[in-house]
Amino acid sequence: MAKPINPLHYTDHRPWPLPKQPWVMAQIWHDLLFAHWPIPANEMAALLPPGLTLDTWEGEAWVGVVPFRMSGVRPRFIPAMPGLSAFPELNVRTYVRMGDKPGVYFFSLDAANPLAVAVARTLYHLPYFRAEMSCKAPDETQPEAITYSSHRTHSGAPAADFRGRYAPTSPIYGVSPGGLEAWLTERYCLYSTDKQGRIYRGEIHHAPWPIQRAEADLKQNSVAQAAGISLPDVPPLLHFARRLDVLAWAIQPIMDKL
Repeated sequence: MAKPINPLHYTDHRPWPLPKQPWVMAQIWHDLLFAHWPIPANEMAALLPPGLTLDTWEGEAWVGVVPFRMSGVRPRFIPAMPGLSAFPELNVRTYVRMGDKPGVYFFSLDAANPLAVAVARTLYHLPYFRAEMSCKAPDETQPEAITYSSHRTHSGAPAADFRGRYAPTSPIYGVSPGGLEAWLTERYCLYSTDKQGRIYRGEIHHAPWPIQRAEADLKQNSVAQAAGISLPDVPPLLHFARRLDVLAWAIQPIMDKL
């Protein structure tokens, strides 16, 4: 089992300084797969709320489908609580920027913890949905592999399912600054909008990603389609991370409705 890492011991890699305010939430991400596809920029831009600028790599937008599980989810000064602080999560994301801060925009976040869904929808204005999910730890036959499934159960939400198996295929390596891998993964804020169209930014922090190359057998994957995104018929770009310790700050409003 990987040892805990204090993210505050690693700051030199950040593209901007840590927030001056104290962090409010800690969490650990485990057994994470990045599955990325290129998407025409005009198609992706049409799905964004007004005020956010699509971030592109060499003229193309990218969408990520990211299954993982969380543990140690807790507010500052409060210990993690059994039954509430560990659960699978699956998100669909693209990349945006406001001013000089590139970040992540989420089309959906499915989670197996109804309380976490309710809190995140209310406090972070994020499109969380309740789901029945399973993230099975490595077994003896394939000790590095993760078997993952998700079935959205949120009332009134578009149907969305994900089912597959994935595993790392290389040692951990550091992504090259300025390359596509760093552009996709090393993002230190998220953007969200409320029902009135106001835009919010939420800062996050972690050590550099402990990335590994990966393979995946995706049996079912309709979570991007549920958000109105058509995945191209090409193999995804795949990366894996076994563990990442993360700190998050409270979201801040940065723009009123246009």
